[in-house]
Amino acid sequence: MTVDGTTLITGASAGIGKALAEQFAANGHDLVLVARREDRLASLAEDLEADHGITAEYVPLDLADRQAPYELYEETQDRDIQVDILVNNVGIGTQGAFVENDLDRELDQMQLNMVTPTQLTHLYGGDMADRGEGGVLNVSSTAAWFPGPFMTIYYASKAYMKSFSEGLAGELEPEGVSVTVLCPGPVETEFQERAENEDTPLGSGQMQDVEMVAEAGYDGLQAGKTVVVTGWKFKLLTKVSNVLPNRLTRKSAKGLNTPD
Repeated sequence: MTVDGTTLITGASAGIGKALAEQFAANGHDLVLVARREDRLASLAEDLEADHGITAEYVPLDLADRQAPYELYEETQDRDIQVDILVNNVGIGTQGAFVENDLDRELDQMQLNMVTPTQLTHLYGGDMADRGEGGVLNVSSTAAWFPGPFMTIYYASKAYMKSFSEGLAGELEPEGVSVTVLCPGPVETEFQERAENEDTPLGSGQMQDVEMVAEAGYDGLQAGKTVVVTGWKFKLLTKVSNVLPNRLTRKSAKGLNTPD
């Protein structure tokens, strides 16, 4: 089913979030852009309004704060904005041995990658269900199909988002709300630098085009697809993952996440 209306996108200032904002704007959606960097949000909102004739509002907010989702929800209510589509894109990654990594950083990752999207979906998804229409697009990864030594929390968080999305799709479809989870492979964004994995085979290997990924996510949501995997190689990889021995998948992921 086609999902129309105002779209709220988290992590919208760069990478997949920015590309999704451009994709939704090009298709006539008004936007609410959310991220920490106010200057980037303001510039992006201005450009999208000029290029596509839509309305783009923005809310600078650090979504790693557990109270931030509630603040965002209250802000959109105060501005009298009805969110028809929620795009949970915000997220970070950390590379390294879990027991040696900074625990606060790992907890921030869990908040951004899992808890914040869950909070926002509960708030906005509840409103959508009450109205009997709406859409949720969650950004996960093909990492969701595998364990990920040396990026353990990241891989686990993406598995959560995939499972959460599929379960939620079964709950909300009868309520008129479509749920799609976007699962790309590695994408050419700021992610590799921020995750500090540029010196690993995964972080320095072939990357998917961010515009292609955003278009696939948008089209998948509009087509009512529950799971969208981008790229034929990764579609094949996710298909065979269930028949590969667990020990082999762990060893392969460990090699991809270990610095050269």
